[in-house]
Amino acid sequence: MSQQAEMKTKNPWHRPLIICVAIVFAVAVIGMVTTGVIQNRHIRQKYKYGIVLDAGSSHTSVYVYQWPAEKENNTGMVQQTHVCNVKGKGISSYAGSPDAAGSALGECMEEARSKVPTERQKETPVYLGATAGMRLLRMENQSASDQVLASVENFLKVTPLSYQGACIITGQEEGAYGWITVNYLGDNFRKAQRTMGALDLGGASTQITFVSGVEAQSPQDFIHFRLYGNEYHVYTHSFLCYGKDQALRLALSHRLRALPETTNSTLLDHCFHTGYRKQKDLSDVYDSPCVSKQGTPTGTFIHQGAGNWSLCHQHVQGLFNFSQCAKRSCSFNGVFQPPLQGTFGAFSAFFFVMNFLNLTSGSLDDAKQRLTSYCSTPWEKIQKDHPKVKEKYLSEYCFSGTYILTLLEDGYNFTSDTWKEIKFIKKIGDSDAGWTLGYMLNMTNMIPAEAPDRPPLPHSGYVAVMVLLALLLPGLLFLGYRLFRRSGSASRKQIV
Repeated sequence: MSQQAEMKTKNPWHRPLIICVAIVFAVAVIGMVTTGVIQNRHIRQKYKYGIVLDAGSSHTSVYVYQWPAEKENNTGMVQQTHVCNVKGKGISSYAGSPDAAGSALGECMEEARSKVPTERQKETPVYLGATAGMRLLRMENQSASDQVLASVENFLKVTPLSYQGACIITGQEEGAYGWITVNYLGDNFRKAQRTMGALDLGGASTQITFVSGVEAQSPQDFIHFRLYGNEYHVYTHSFLCYGKDQALRLALSHRLRALPETTNSTLLDHCFHTGYRKQKDLSDVYDSPCVSKQGTPTGTFIHQGAGNWSLCHQHVQGLFNFSQCAKRSCSFNGVFQPPLQGTFGAFSAFFFVMNFLNLTSGSLDDAKQRLTSYCSTPWEKIQKDHPKVKEKYLSEYCFSGTYILTLLEDGYNFTSDTWKEIKFIKKIGDSDAGWTLGYMLNMTNMIPAEAPDRPPLPHSGYVAVMVLLALLLPGLLFLGYRLFRRSGSASRKQIV
């Protein structure tokens, strides 16, 4: 035994070397498994969020948007995830009590905030854009307009979100951002295909927007955008006071002034159904900068329906001035408009009115025939057929439908042939058609992109490491085997 032990001490090299090979082999196996697990683990998508408040003339809506933290062609991929409609009227209705304008947003803002992860709230931008209702208030009472905006600004500033501003956007901006929305949702920008025009109708204004190849005769009606690496030169014009609510006021004021006596008189209105009769305040008609207040009477009048679409159409046509459009391309009131091109998405009140009247499809002649029949239907039957619709809205559909047809045909120059190019839309996918998504999309160009989570190794590096380890393991096994056999053989020789 002493001789065997002596022989082994004379060959001490084989044990440390075999141990080293075993350790390297174990490390290689662990490294290979760990690299594979880490490289192929599920990577959670990072998202950024934004909130836009659409402060319209009749109500305010709060939209929540999200997009991947990385951006595509320098424009964030924005999607609508939630919308909340604020109870009550638009913020312009708070002119007499501006301090209440901000707090009215509380319920919807809390709901919107809950849709944003807590860790993202401090960096989530909040924008408020006020449209035609506030434009009219600013025209009428600059001080009241400023106070209302200050109220909503003070409220939004104290939320846990990143308040970025409250402003009255121009009609041109409203039209242009609506155009961005319908084309973004239609995926027209990324596919670099022909864009769609946008038709927007609110309570106080209407906008038409489309790309035109005609050289600008009025540069103020064109706006420039760069999206997804492409340049767009867009025609857009907004007509303040030609939203459906203000248009109705204009129509009523024209008819009332034609009466011998305004106060306590009966106005026979062919745009309202036979059998409709309601006493109304003259202030409901004249309390607007869109309606001339020279010699404004006070008191009440009886609004009585007569239900004749043909005569209603004539009265509505009187709201537009076409006398200045004889010698140049224009829409109405002397406003330049290039020839219409391509398809158009018509949204907001365009959709809601035409959808109620079941006029979102079919020809222009079909629409006129259906409206003729609808307007002549007695008020009692209309109420019976639609018991859940508020009386104010229900009573105005004959006028609103007639106004939309007149605006599109006589105002914007759509014909029987081009009528089929109008697509009445509420949503595209899960997002509402309107200016807010386009606004958020444009705003993302000013929000820094965030680097997405990526695997630790590029694909080529990962493949190279795995191949190297796969070749190393058999080599280590072979080396260990040879060392083990050599050490065993040397020990036997020494013993012998």
